[in-house]
Amino acid sequence: MNFFLRCSTSTQFLKRIAGRISVMSMLLFAGCTVGPNYRRPAAEVPATYKEVGDWKAAQPNDQSVNGNWWEIFQDPQLNALEAQVNVSNQNLKAAEAQYTQARALLRYQRADFFPTVTAGASATRNRISSHRPASVTANGATYNDFQIPFELSYQIDVWGRVRRTVEAYRDQAQASAADLAAVNLSMHAQLALDYFQARTLDAEEQLLNSTVTQYEQALQLIESRYAGGLASDLEVEQARTQLETTRAQAVDVGVARAQYEHAVAVLVGKPPASFSLAPLPLTMPPPPIPVGLPSELLERRPDIAAAERQMAAANAQIGVAKAAYYPNISLGATGGFESGAITTLLSGPSVLWSAGPSALLTVFDVGRRRAASDQAIAAYDQAVANYRQTVLTGFQQVEDNVAALRILEHEAQVQNAAVAAAEKYLSLANTRYTGGVTSYLEVTTAQSAALSDEVTAVNILGRRMVDAVTLVQALGGGWNTSELPQRPECCGKLVSSNNSN
Repeated sequence: MNFFLRCSTSTQFLKRIAGRISVMSMLLFAGCTVGPNYRRPAAEVPATYKEVGDWKAAQPNDQSVNGNWWEIFQDPQLNALEAQVNVSNQNLKAAEAQYTQARALLRYQRADFFPTVTAGASATRNRISSHRPASVTANGATYNDFQIPFELSYQIDVWGRVRRTVEAYRDQAQASAADLAAVNLSMHAQLALDYFQARTLDAEEQLLNSTVTQYEQALQLIESRYAGGLASDLEVEQARTQLETTRAQAVDVGVARAQYEHAVAVLVGKPPASFSLAPLPLTMPPPPIPVGLPSELLERRPDIAAAERQMAAANAQIGVAKAAYYPNISLGATGGFESGAITTLLSGPSVLWSAGPSALLTVFDVGRRRAASDQAIAAYDQAVANYRQTVLTGFQQVEDNVAALRILEHEAQVQNAAVAAAEKYLSLANTRYTGGVTSYLEVTTAQSAALSDEVTAVNILGRRMVDAVTLVQALGGGWNTSELPQRPECCGKLVSSNNSN
Protein backbone atom coordinates (compact mmCIF):
# COMPACT_ATOMS: atom_id res chain seq x y z
CA MET A 1 0.00 0.00 0.00
CA ASN A 2 2.86 2.39 0.85
CA PHE A 3 4.45 1.67 -2.57
CA PHE A 4 1.13 2.40 -4.32
CA LEU A 5 0.75 5.74 -2.58
CA ARG A 6 4.29 6.76 -3.47
CA CYS A 7 3.77 5.79 -7.12
CA SER A 8 0.54 7.78 -7.16
CA THR A 9 2.41 10.78 -5.82
CA SER A 10 4.98 10.55 -8.63
CA THR A 11 2.23 10.18 -11.22
CA GLN A 12 0.46 13.28 -9.94
CA PHE A 13 3.77 15.15 -10.08
CA LEU A 14 4.28 14.22 -13.74
CA LYS A 15 0.69 15.16 -14.54
CA ARG A 16 1.23 18.60 -13.02
CA ILE A 17 4.34 19.17 -15.13
CA ALA A 18 2.61 17.89 -18.27
CA GLY A 19 -0.37 20.10 -17.53
CA ARG A 20 1.81 23.18 -17.22
CA ILE A 21 3.62 22.34 -20.46
CA SER A 22 0.29 21.77 -22.21
CA VAL A 23 -0.98 25.18 -21.13
CA MET A 24 2.21 26.87 -22.30
CA SER A 25 2.18 24.98 -25.58
CA MET A 26 -1.44 25.98 -26.22
CA LEU A 27 -0.50 29.61 -25.73
CA LEU A 28 2.44 29.31 -28.09
CA PHE A 29 0.59 27.10 -30.57
CA ALA A 30 -1.40 30.13 -31.67
CA GLY A 31 1.78 31.48 -33.25
CA CYS A 32 2.10 32.09 -36.95
CA THR A 33 2.59 29.38 -39.56
CA VAL A 34 5.29 30.48 -41.95
CA GLY A 35 5.26 29.62 -45.63
CA PRO A 36 2.59 30.11 -48.31
CA ASN A 37 -0.90 28.71 -47.83
CA TYR A 38 -1.81 26.30 -50.60
CA ARG A 39 -4.09 27.28 -53.45
CA ARG A 40 -4.39 24.99 -56.44
CA PRO A 41 -2.80 26.66 -59.48
CA ALA A 42 -5.00 27.06 -62.53
CA ALA A 43 -4.71 24.73 -65.51
CA GLU A 44 -6.01 25.50 -68.98
CA VAL A 45 -9.30 23.63 -69.49
CA PRO A 46 -11.20 23.68 -72.82
CA ALA A 47 -14.96 24.18 -72.83
CA THR A 48 -15.66 21.04 -74.89
CA TYR A 49 -13.85 18.11 -76.45
CA LYS A 50 -12.97 18.87 -80.07
CA GLU A 51 -13.11 15.28 -81.31
CA VAL A 52 -16.64 14.55 -80.13
CA GLY A 53 -18.00 16.14 -83.31
CA ASP A 54 -21.09 14.34 -84.55
CA TRP A 55 -20.15 11.15 -82.69
CA LYS A 56 -23.13 9.73 -80.82
CA ALA A 57 -22.04 9.66 -77.20
CA ALA A 58 -23.98 8.03 -74.38
CA GLN A 59 -27.43 9.38 -73.62
CA PRO A 60 -28.79 9.97 -70.10
CA ASN A 61 -30.74 6.71 -70.22
CA ASP A 62 -27.63 4.71 -71.16
CA GLN A 63 -25.71 2.80 -68.52
CA SER A 64 -23.28 5.17 -66.80
CA VAL A 65 -19.67 4.44 -65.87
CA ASN A 66 -19.33 3.65 -62.17
CA GLY A 67 -16.75 1.97 -59.98
CA ASN A 68 -17.35 -1.39 -61.68
CA TRP A 69 -17.11 0.24 -65.11
CA TRP A 70 -16.47 -3.05 -66.92
CA GLU A 71 -20.10 -4.02 -66.31
CA ILE A 72 -21.19 -1.67 -69.12
CA PHE A 73 -19.82 -4.26 -71.58
CA GLN A 74 -22.36 -6.79 -70.22
CA ASP A 75 -19.92 -9.70 -70.37
CA PRO A 76 -20.28 -12.18 -67.48
CA GLN A 77 -16.90 -13.79 -68.18
CA LEU A 78 -15.18 -10.39 -68.01
CA ASN A 79 -17.06 -9.50 -64.82
CA ALA A 80 -15.88 -12.70 -63.14
CA LEU A 81 -12.26 -12.05 -64.10
CA GLU A 82 -12.36 -8.40 -63.00
CA ALA A 83 -13.64 -9.47 -59.58
CA GLN A 84 -10.47 -11.52 -59.09
CA VAL A 85 -8.20 -8.53 -59.69
CA ASN A 86 -9.16 -6.87 -56.39
CA VAL A 87 -8.40 -10.10 -54.53
CA SER A 88 -5.29 -11.50 -56.17
CA ASN A 89 -3.46 -8.91 -58.29
CA GLN A 90 0.04 -8.44 -56.88
CA ASN A 91 0.64 -4.98 -58.33
CA LEU A 92 -2.52 -3.83 -56.57
CA LYS A 93 -1.36 -5.38 -53.29
CA ALA A 94 1.97 -3.57 -53.62
CA ALA A 95 0.16 -0.26 -54.16
CA GLU A 96 -2.02 -0.94 -51.10
CA ALA A 97 1.10 -1.59 -49.02
CA GLN A 98 2.61 1.66 -50.29
CA TYR A 99 -0.49 3.55 -49.20
CA THR A 100 -0.31 1.89 -45.78
CA GLN A 101 3.30 3.09 -45.51
CA ALA A 102 2.24 6.64 -46.36
CA ARG A 103 -0.42 6.58 -43.64
CA ALA A 104 2.10 5.23 -41.12
CA LEU A 105 4.54 8.04 -41.99
CA LEU A 106 1.76 10.55 -41.41
CA ARG A 107 1.06 9.12 -37.96
CA TYR A 108 4.80 9.20 -37.23
CA GLN A 109 4.99 12.92 -38.05
CA ARG A 110 1.82 13.68 -36.08
CA ALA A 111 3.54 12.43 -32.94
CA ASP A 112 5.51 15.71 -32.90
CA PHE A 113 2.32 17.47 -31.84
CA PHE A 114 2.66 15.82 -28.42
CA PRO A 115 5.36 15.62 -25.73
CA THR A 116 7.76 12.69 -25.54
CA VAL A 117 8.03 11.00 -22.15
CA THR A 118 10.82 8.57 -21.27
CA ALA A 119 11.40 6.60 -18.09
CA GLY A 120 14.22 4.44 -16.82
CA ALA A 121 15.83 2.90 -13.79
CA SER A 122 19.43 2.45 -12.69
CA ALA A 123 21.28 1.02 -9.72
CA THR A 124 25.02 1.54 -9.22
CA ARG A 125 27.54 1.04 -6.45
CA ASN A 126 30.39 3.54 -6.44
CA ARG A 127 33.68 4.08 -4.60
CA ILE A 128 35.44 7.44 -4.45
CA SER A 129 39.19 7.36 -4.97
CA SER A 130 41.18 8.01 -1.80
CA HIS A 131 43.58 10.16 -3.84
CA ARG A 132 40.80 12.29 -5.34
CA PRO A 133 41.30 16.03 -4.75
CA ALA A 134 39.48 17.32 -1.71
CA SER A 135 35.76 17.72 -2.28
CA VAL A 136 32.51 17.63 -0.45
CA THR A 137 32.35 13.89 -1.01
CA ALA A 138 34.57 12.05 1.41
CA ASN A 139 37.54 10.42 -0.28
CA GLY A 140 37.60 6.67 -0.06
CA ALA A 141 33.84 6.47 0.53
CA THR A 142 31.71 3.73 -1.01
CA TYR A 143 28.02 4.37 -1.68
CA ASN A 144 24.99 3.18 -3.60
CA ASP A 145 22.99 5.28 -6.07
CA PHE A 146 19.45 4.19 -7.06
CA GLN A 147 17.54 6.28 -9.62
CA ILE A 148 14.13 6.20 -11.30
CA PRO A 149 14.18 9.18 -13.71
CA PHE A 150 11.35 10.50 -15.88
CA GLU A 151 12.01 12.93 -18.70
CA LEU A 152 9.49 14.95 -20.69
CA SER A 153 10.47 16.96 -23.76
CA TYR A 154 8.35 18.99 -26.15
CA GLN A 155 9.26 21.30 -29.01
CA ILE A 156 6.72 24.10 -29.30
CA ASP A 157 5.45 24.52 -32.85
CA VAL A 158 5.56 28.32 -32.73
CA TRP A 159 6.40 28.83 -36.39
CA GLY A 160 4.36 25.94 -37.80
CA ARG A 161 7.22 23.63 -38.72
CA VAL A 162 5.40 20.59 -37.35
CA ARG A 163 2.09 21.71 -38.81
CA ARG A 164 3.64 22.18 -42.26
CA THR A 165 5.43 18.84 -42.00
CA VAL A 166 2.22 17.04 -41.07
CA GLU A 167 0.42 18.90 -43.85
CA ALA A 168 3.03 17.70 -46.36
CA TYR A 169 2.82 14.08 -45.23
CA ARG A 170 -0.97 14.22 -45.18
CA ASP A 171 -0.96 15.47 -48.77
CA GLN A 172 1.52 12.75 -49.71
CA ALA A 173 -0.72 10.13 -48.11
CA GLN A 174 -3.64 11.42 -50.15
CA ALA A 175 -1.43 11.30 -53.25
CA SER A 176 -0.60 7.71 -52.39
CA ALA A 177 -4.32 6.96 -52.12
CA ALA A 178 -4.80 8.46 -55.58
CA ASP A 179 -1.85 6.39 -56.85
CA LEU A 180 -3.57 3.31 -55.46
CA ALA A 181 -6.73 4.23 -57.35
CA ALA A 182 -4.66 4.77 -60.51
CA VAL A 183 -3.05 1.33 -60.18
CA ASN A 184 -6.46 -0.19 -59.52
CA LEU A 185 -7.85 1.43 -62.67
CA SER A 186 -4.80 0.43 -64.69
CA MET A 187 -4.94 -3.22 -63.65
CA HIS A 188 -8.66 -3.54 -64.37
CA ALA A 189 -8.25 -1.75 -67.70
CA GLN A 190 -5.29 -3.91 -68.70
CA LEU A 191 -7.31 -7.03 -67.94
CA ALA A 192 -10.18 -5.78 -70.11
CA LEU A 193 -7.74 -4.92 -72.92
CA ASP A 194 -6.11 -8.35 -72.86
CA TYR A 195 -9.50 -10.02 -72.60
CA PHE A 196 -10.97 -8.23 -75.62
CA GLN A 197 -7.79 -8.79 -77.61
CA ALA A 198 -8.12 -12.50 -76.89
CA ARG A 199 -11.78 -12.44 -77.91
CA THR A 200 -10.86 -10.64 -81.13
CA LEU A 201 -8.39 -13.40 -81.92
CA ASP A 202 -11.09 -15.95 -81.09
CA ALA A 203 -13.31 -14.31 -83.71
CA GLU A 204 -10.46 -14.22 -86.23
CA GLU A 205 -9.64 -17.88 -85.59
CA GLN A 206 -13.29 -18.81 -85.96
CA LEU A 207 -13.41 -16.96 -89.29
CA LEU A 208 -10.24 -18.63 -90.55
CA ASN A 209 -11.39 -22.10 -89.48
CA SER A 210 -14.71 -21.55 -91.24
CA THR A 211 -12.85 -20.40 -94.34
CA VAL A 212 -10.60 -23.47 -94.18
CA THR A 213 -13.72 -25.65 -94.24
CA GLN A 214 -14.98 -23.81 -97.33
CA TYR A 215 -11.59 -24.11 -99.02
CA GLU A 216 -11.49 -27.85 -98.28
CA GLN A 217 -14.84 -28.25 -100.01
CA ALA A 218 -13.60 -26.16 -102.93
CA LEU A 219 -10.47 -28.33 -103.23
CA GLN A 220 -12.58 -31.48 -103.30
CA LEU A 221 -14.67 -29.97 -106.09
CA ILE A 222 -11.58 -29.02 -108.12
CA GLU A 223 -10.07 -32.48 -107.64
CA SER A 224 -13.33 -34.04 -108.87
CA ARG A 225 -13.34 -31.76 -111.91
CA TYR A 226 -9.69 -32.60 -112.51
CA ALA A 227 -10.45 -36.31 -112.36
CA GLY A 228 -13.22 -35.72 -114.92
CA GLY A 229 -10.91 -33.75 -117.17
CA LEU A 230 -12.73 -30.46 -116.54
CA ALA A 231 -9.93 -28.79 -114.56
CA SER A 232 -6.18 -28.60 -114.85
CA ASP A 233 -3.58 -29.60 -112.30
CA LEU A 234 -2.70 -25.89 -112.04
CA GLU A 235 -6.16 -25.14 -110.69
CA VAL A 236 -5.82 -27.99 -108.18
CA GLU A 237 -2.56 -26.57 -106.86
CA GLN A 238 -4.02 -23.07 -106.71
CA ALA A 239 -6.85 -24.36 -104.51
CA ARG A 240 -4.43 -26.36 -102.36
CA THR A 241 -2.15 -23.34 -101.90
CA GLN A 242 -5.10 -21.21 -100.86
CA LEU A 243 -6.17 -23.85 -98.35
CA GLU A 244 -2.77 -24.41 -96.75
CA THR A 245 -2.06 -20.69 -96.53
CA THR A 246 -5.31 -20.13 -94.66
CA ARG A 247 -4.59 -23.07 -92.36
CA ALA A 248 -1.23 -21.52 -91.49
CA GLN A 249 -2.93 -18.22 -90.70
CA ALA A 250 -5.36 -19.99 -88.38
CA VAL A 251 -2.51 -21.72 -86.57
CA ASP A 252 -0.55 -18.47 -86.24
CA VAL A 253 -3.43 -16.82 -84.40
CA GLY A 254 -2.79 -19.23 -81.52
CA VAL A 255 0.54 -17.58 -80.67
CA ALA A 256 -0.90 -14.20 -79.76
CA ARG A 257 -4.01 -15.83 -78.25
CA ALA A 258 -1.87 -17.84 -75.82
CA GLN A 259 0.09 -14.74 -74.81
CA TYR A 260 -3.07 -12.79 -74.00
CA GLU A 261 -4.38 -15.73 -72.00
CA HIS A 262 -1.13 -15.82 -69.99
CA ALA A 263 -1.35 -12.05 -69.41
CA VAL A 264 -4.88 -12.41 -68.05
CA ALA A 265 -3.70 -15.19 -65.74
CA VAL A 266 -1.00 -12.97 -64.21
CA LEU A 267 -3.44 -10.08 -63.77
CA VAL A 268 -5.80 -12.28 -61.75
CA GLY A 269 -2.88 -13.55 -59.67
CA LYS A 270 -2.58 -17.07 -61.08
CA PRO A 271 0.27 -18.96 -62.77
CA PRO A 272 -0.45 -19.30 -66.50
CA ALA A 273 -0.11 -23.07 -66.22
CA SER A 274 -3.17 -23.26 -63.96
CA PHE A 275 -5.40 -20.87 -65.90
CA SER A 276 -7.44 -21.21 -69.07
CA LEU A 277 -9.56 -18.64 -70.84
CA ALA A 278 -12.48 -20.21 -72.66
CA PRO A 279 -12.72 -19.11 -76.33
CA LEU A 280 -15.50 -16.60 -76.92
CA PRO A 281 -15.51 -14.87 -80.33
CA LEU A 282 -16.19 -11.14 -80.23
CA THR A 283 -19.44 -10.19 -81.95
CA MET A 284 -20.97 -7.10 -80.31
CA PRO A 285 -19.75 -3.50 -80.77
CA PRO A 286 -18.82 -1.40 -77.71
CA PRO A 287 -21.53 0.39 -75.72
CA PRO A 288 -21.84 4.21 -75.78
CA ILE A 289 -19.41 5.86 -73.35
CA PRO A 290 -20.50 9.05 -71.50
CA VAL A 291 -17.69 11.56 -71.97
CA GLY A 292 -18.88 14.56 -69.95
CA LEU A 293 -17.16 17.95 -69.88
CA PRO A 294 -13.40 18.56 -69.87
CA SER A 295 -13.67 20.43 -66.56
CA GLU A 296 -14.96 17.25 -64.93
CA LEU A 297 -11.79 15.39 -65.87
CA LEU A 298 -9.79 17.21 -63.18
CA GLU A 299 -11.95 15.52 -60.55
CA ARG A 300 -12.27 12.12 -62.22
CA ARG A 301 -8.72 11.01 -62.97
CA PRO A 302 -6.70 9.60 -60.04
CA ASP A 303 -3.36 10.47 -61.67
CA ILE A 304 -4.40 14.13 -61.87
CA ALA A 305 -5.51 13.99 -58.23
CA ALA A 306 -2.16 12.45 -57.24
CA ALA A 307 -0.23 15.16 -59.08
CA GLU A 308 -2.36 17.84 -57.40
CA ARG A 309 -1.74 16.37 -53.93
CA GLN A 310 2.00 16.14 -54.60
CA MET A 311 1.84 19.82 -55.54
CA ALA A 312 0.16 20.60 -52.21
CA ALA A 313 2.81 18.60 -50.35
CA ALA A 314 5.59 20.50 -52.11
CA ASN A 315 3.92 23.78 -51.10
CA ALA A 316 3.90 22.69 -47.45
CA GLN A 317 7.61 21.83 -47.63
CA ILE A 318 8.30 25.50 -48.43
CA GLY A 319 6.86 26.33 -45.01
CA VAL A 320 9.09 23.70 -43.38
CA ALA A 321 12.13 25.27 -45.04
CA LYS A 322 11.06 28.79 -43.99
CA ALA A 323 10.60 27.69 -40.37
CA ALA A 324 14.34 26.93 -40.17
CA TYR A 325 15.01 30.70 -40.09
CA TYR A 326 13.30 30.96 -36.68
CA PRO A 327 14.43 29.68 -33.27
CA ASN A 328 13.41 26.26 -32.01
CA ILE A 329 11.63 26.69 -28.68
CA SER A 330 11.46 23.62 -26.47
CA LEU A 331 10.03 22.77 -23.08
CA GLY A 332 11.67 20.11 -20.95
CA ALA A 333 11.06 18.55 -17.57
CA THR A 334 12.95 15.96 -15.57
CA GLY A 335 11.71 14.25 -12.46
CA GLY A 336 11.96 11.05 -10.52
CA PHE A 337 13.52 9.54 -7.43
CA GLU A 338 17.11 9.14 -6.27
CA SER A 339 18.39 7.61 -3.06
CA GLY A 340 21.39 5.84 -1.67
CA ALA A 341 19.16 3.15 -0.15
CA ILE A 342 16.53 1.27 -2.04
CA THR A 343 14.21 1.31 1.01
CA THR A 344 13.90 5.12 0.81
CA LEU A 345 13.92 5.38 -2.98
CA LEU A 346 10.19 6.09 -3.32
CA SER A 347 9.84 8.40 -0.32
CA GLY A 348 9.01 12.07 -0.55
CA PRO A 349 12.48 13.43 0.23
CA SER A 350 13.91 11.32 -2.64
CA VAL A 351 11.94 13.28 -5.26
CA LEU A 352 13.96 15.39 -7.71
CA TRP A 353 12.76 17.54 -10.58
CA SER A 354 13.61 20.35 -12.93
CA ALA A 355 11.64 22.09 -15.68
CA GLY A 356 12.05 25.02 -18.02
CA PRO A 357 12.05 26.30 -21.60
CA SER A 358 14.96 26.62 -23.99
CA ALA A 359 15.49 28.24 -27.38
CA LEU A 360 18.00 27.50 -30.11
CA LEU A 361 18.64 29.75 -33.11
CA THR A 362 21.01 29.05 -35.96
CA VAL A 363 23.06 32.20 -36.39
CA PHE A 364 25.34 31.23 -39.28
CA ASP A 365 25.14 28.22 -41.60
CA VAL A 366 26.91 29.38 -44.79
CA GLY A 367 23.63 29.65 -46.74
CA ARG A 368 22.32 26.19 -45.90
CA ARG A 369 18.82 27.39 -44.96
CA ARG A 370 18.61 29.59 -48.04
CA ALA A 371 19.60 26.64 -50.23
CA ALA A 372 16.96 24.45 -48.58
CA SER A 373 14.35 27.16 -49.15
CA ASP A 374 15.34 27.58 -52.81
CA GLN A 375 15.19 23.82 -53.28
CA ALA A 376 11.69 23.64 -51.77
CA ILE A 377 10.44 26.46 -54.02
CA ALA A 378 11.95 24.79 -57.10
CA ALA A 379 10.39 21.46 -56.10
CA TYR A 380 7.01 23.18 -55.89
CA ASP A 381 7.50 24.73 -59.34
CA GLN A 382 8.35 21.26 -60.66
CA ALA A 383 5.22 19.80 -59.06
CA VAL A 384 3.10 22.55 -60.67
CA ALA A 385 4.58 21.79 -64.09
CA ASN A 386 4.02 18.04 -63.56
CA TYR A 387 0.42 18.70 -62.57
CA ARG A 388 -0.33 20.82 -65.61
CA GLN A 389 1.38 18.29 -67.88
CA THR A 390 -0.70 15.50 -66.36
CA VAL A 391 -3.86 17.51 -67.04
CA LEU A 392 -2.82 18.08 -70.66
CA THR A 393 -2.02 14.39 -71.09
CA GLY A 394 -5.44 13.51 -69.72
CA PHE A 395 -7.16 15.75 -72.25
CA GLN A 396 -5.03 14.27 -75.03
CA GLN A 397 -5.93 10.70 -74.09
CA VAL A 398 -9.64 11.48 -74.03
CA GLU A 399 -9.47 13.27 -77.39
CA ASP A 400 -7.42 10.41 -78.89
CA ASN A 401 -9.88 7.73 -77.88
CA VAL A 402 -13.00 9.74 -78.72
CA ALA A 403 -11.56 10.36 -82.18
CA ALA A 404 -10.63 6.70 -82.55
CA LEU A 405 -14.11 5.49 -81.59
CA ARG A 406 -15.81 8.02 -83.84
CA ILE A 407 -13.62 7.23 -86.86
CA LEU A 408 -13.64 3.47 -86.29
CA GLU A 409 -17.42 3.47 -86.08
CA HIS A 410 -17.55 5.05 -89.53
CA GLU A 411 -14.81 2.73 -90.80
CA ALA A 412 -16.76 -0.30 -89.58
CA GLN A 413 -19.75 0.77 -91.65
CA VAL A 414 -17.58 1.20 -94.74
CA GLN A 415 -15.81 -2.10 -94.09
CA ASN A 416 -19.10 -3.96 -93.74
CA ALA A 417 -20.03 -2.67 -97.19
CA ALA A 418 -16.67 -3.91 -98.47
CA VAL A 419 -17.32 -7.36 -96.96
CA ALA A 420 -20.72 -7.50 -98.63
CA ALA A 421 -19.19 -6.51 -101.99
CA ALA A 422 -16.42 -9.10 -101.60
CA GLU A 423 -18.93 -11.86 -100.84
CA LYS A 424 -20.90 -10.92 -103.96
CA TYR A 425 -17.69 -10.87 -105.98
CA LEU A 426 -16.81 -14.36 -104.71
CA SER A 427 -20.26 -15.68 -105.50
CA LEU A 428 -20.06 -14.36 -109.08
CA ALA A 429 -16.54 -15.75 -109.51
CA ASN A 430 -17.69 -19.21 -108.39
CA THR A 431 -20.64 -19.05 -110.79
CA ARG A 432 -18.43 -18.00 -113.68
CA TYR A 433 -15.93 -20.75 -112.89
CA THR A 434 -18.46 -23.56 -112.61
CA GLY A 435 -19.97 -22.30 -115.87
CA GLY A 436 -16.60 -22.55 -117.55
CA VAL A 437 -16.43 -18.86 -118.34
CA THR A 438 -13.23 -18.09 -116.38
CA SER A 439 -10.27 -19.83 -114.75
CA TYR A 440 -9.95 -20.73 -111.07
CA LEU A 441 -7.47 -17.87 -110.63
CA GLU A 442 -10.40 -15.48 -110.56
CA VAL A 443 -11.98 -17.55 -107.77
CA THR A 444 -8.82 -17.54 -105.66
CA THR A 445 -8.49 -13.80 -106.14
CA ALA A 446 -12.06 -13.32 -104.97
CA GLN A 447 -11.47 -15.66 -102.02
CA SER A 448 -8.41 -13.70 -100.92
CA ALA A 449 -10.28 -10.41 -101.17
CA ALA A 450 -13.25 -11.72 -99.21
CA LEU A 451 -11.10 -13.22 -96.45
CA SER A 452 -8.98 -10.09 -96.18
CA ASP A 453 -12.05 -7.87 -95.85
CA GLU A 454 -13.63 -10.16 -93.25
CA VAL A 455 -10.45 -10.29 -91.15
CA THR A 456 -10.20 -6.50 -91.37
CA ALA A 457 -13.79 -6.18 -90.16
CA VAL A 458 -13.04 -8.42 -87.18
CA ASN A 459 -9.92 -6.41 -86.30
CA ILE A 460 -11.84 -3.12 -86.55
CA LEU A 461 -14.38 -4.48 -84.07
CA GLY A 462 -11.55 -5.48 -81.74
CA ARG A 463 -9.97 -2.04 -82.04
CA ARG A 464 -13.28 -0.43 -81.18
CA MET A 465 -13.52 -2.50 -78.00
CA VAL A 466 -9.92 -1.65 -77.06
CA ASP A 467 -10.50 2.07 -77.62
CA ALA A 468 -13.71 1.91 -75.57
CA VAL A 469 -11.74 0.48 -72.64
CA THR A 470 -8.95 3.04 -72.98
CA LEU A 471 -11.53 5.84 -73.18
CA VAL A 472 -13.09 4.65 -69.93
CA GLN A 473 -9.61 4.57 -68.42
CA ALA A 474 -8.83 8.06 -69.76
CA LEU A 475 -12.04 9.31 -68.12
CA GLY A 476 -11.04 7.88 -64.74
CA GLY A 477 -13.19 4.74 -64.73
CA GLY A 478 -15.95 6.28 -62.63
CA TRP A 479 -13.52 7.42 -59.90
CA ASN A 480 -13.89 10.82 -58.23
CA THR A 481 -11.74 12.92 -55.92
CA SER A 482 -14.44 12.60 -53.25
CA GLU A 483 -13.13 9.05 -52.75
CA LEU A 484 -9.81 10.38 -51.44
CA PRO A 485 -9.38 9.97 -47.66
CA GLN A 486 -10.24 13.19 -45.91
CA ARG A 487 -8.99 14.82 -42.70
CA PRO A 488 -11.58 15.74 -40.07
CA GLU A 489 -11.14 19.16 -38.50
CA CYS A 490 -10.43 17.66 -35.09
CA CYS A 491 -7.23 15.87 -35.91
CA GLY A 492 -4.72 14.93 -38.57
CA LYS A 493 -5.88 11.39 -39.23
CA LEU A 494 -6.91 10.34 -42.69
CA VAL A 495 -10.24 8.57 -42.93
CA SER A 496 -12.32 7.38 -45.81
CA SER A 497 -14.65 10.02 -47.17
CA ASN A 498 -17.45 7.49 -46.89
CA ASN A 499 -16.92 7.38 -43.14
CA SER A 500 -16.15 11.04 -42.52
CA ASN A 501 -19.67 11.79 -41.36
